[in-house]
Amino acid sequence: MDKLHSLYMIIDLGGTFAFAVSGAIAAREKGLDVFGILVVSFTVACGGGIIRDICIGAIPPVGLSDWRYLLVSVIAAFIAVGLHPLMKLLNRPVILFDALGLSLFAVSGAEKALGFNHNNEVAILLGMITAVGGGIIRDIFLNRIPVVFEREIYGSAALLGAAVVVVGNAWGLPNEWIIPAGLVVCLTLRLLALQYHWELPAFSNKKQ
Repeated sequence: MDKLHSLYMIIDLGGTFAFAVSGAIAAREKGLDVFGILVVSFTVACGGGIIRDICIGAIPPVGLSDWRYLLVSVIAAFIAVGLHPLMKLLNRPVILFDALGLSLFAVSGAEKALGFNHNNEVAILLGMITAVGGGIIRDIFLNRIPVVFEREIYGSAALLGAAVVVVGNAWGLPNEWIIPAGLVVCLTLRLLALQYHWELPAFSNKKQ
């Protein structure tokens, strides 16, 4: 049990770091000051998890009660800002770290919901909410249309990653298998969708 808890904590803090970096980079590119960057970084990193914890009854949310989440988000923000020239060498760093955070939070969110004895449907949905919640808050703060509401394969990738965890758990497979599998499925789908411009169908009211 302790081993499983440690694995979950590592995954959750990894997602916190990845999302915090993406939030800090996006905030810096928008010209926010240091305080604004730290606020965006923390809310992106912990927003989805806070929503999840409120929904499953884990009060107070771990993002607020556990000092490690705040510390990780602050460190990630300073790394992203301090090493900005290095970050610029990466190909679209915000999207890269966002995809990693999306995948990590999709599996950790589903796993935590299952740990609180919620059913499979709730676990899948809360896995997705954990993954996309921070990104939605970031885009609202930065006055952008949240990517999850556009045609990109984003929320659906998180949904699939969470579903892999839930289905694997229902089949009795060990967490050492299903957690990496869910992570790889979500991350691979998201990166392939970005690389090959895969999109979901959209509808327009514009007259031809």
